[in-house]
Amino acid sequence: MLTVPAPGDIHAPEQEGPGWYGMRVLVTGATGFIGAHLVRRLGSLGAQVHAVSRKPREKTGRGETWHVADVSDADAIENLVRSTRPAVVFHLASEVAGARDPRLVRPMLESNLASVVNLLTAVADSPGTRVVLAGSLEEPRPGEGEAAPSSPYAVAKWAASGYARMFHHLWDIPVTTLRIGMVYGPGQQDTRKLVPYVTLSLLRGEEPRLSSGTRQLDWVYVDDVVDALVAAGRVPEAAGQSLDIGTGTRTSIRDTVELLGRIVGSSLRPRYGAISDRPLDSARIADIAPAAEVLGWRPVTGLDEGLRLTAAWYADRLRRDASA
Repeated sequence: MLTVPAPGDIHAPEQEGPGWYGMRVLVTGATGFIGAHLVRRLGSLGAQVHAVSRKPREKTGRGETWHVADVSDADAIENLVRSTRPAVVFHLASEVAGARDPRLVRPMLESNLASVVNLLTAVADSPGTRVVLAGSLEEPRPGEGEAAPSSPYAVAKWAASGYARMFHHLWDIPVTTLRIGMVYGPGQQDTRKLVPYVTLSLLRGEEPRLSSGTRQLDWVYVDDVVDALVAAGRVPEAAGQSLDIGTGTRTSIRDTVELLGRIVGSSLRPRYGAISDRPLDSARIADIAPAAEVLGWRPVTGLDEGLRLTAAWYADRLRRDASA
């Protein structure tokens, strides 16, 4: 039987606290999967957290201050930066969709590129404010030649990284881009994503419908990603850098799904090939050596441990929903 681990965060060492205590921090995308985890971590470290959402939020009781703003609105983000006067901005607001659909080009442009340009322009009038951007391993890396971005999402993230480099080199904005791998963990509300979709399907006794499962990916646990974000917000040498955040380990979708099946204890067989593989998909594996050198960061959660924690969280959620 899956059990939920006791509360606690082994990823929040006490020595991090003094560096963040009382610091004004702005987090966009604060209601998202990674953003919610980051807001909790920064709050536990004593930071004055200003959290941004597109919709009004009820108070959580954890002490953060909530703001309603659309970061694709240049005036809104300028007013937000001016009113909050943050020392560090974590820009996590993003639309995440890997579909190869031309109708996604404009939404990805507005949500994942225009928002970055708006933020960096606003920060240019606030000397000294550090910015940490959530990039993606899906974007082409320097050195990949003329490789085409694989999706509207990937090209918007790729372009945003280019703007970040320009703002750093032309106007000395201390901005860091973290190219993040496939994030998973407890609390991921988008159940279309592979790990929650497969986990919930197996727990409900349903056969997951999947692609061929041959694509190799780099899965990284959400708390490890938060560790990297926190480090990037504090390490001066991170300014101007674009760093991969993952595990450096390649695991096929099929192997990931099979591991989840063993963890859940399900004998159901996924229907591989029920969905077509997407064009331009390729293995996207992090090179974590630069992040280790610059940030002093390495992931600490293995895939087996991370999936067990994640599956336990979803099993508990299903039990609570059933008893409600």
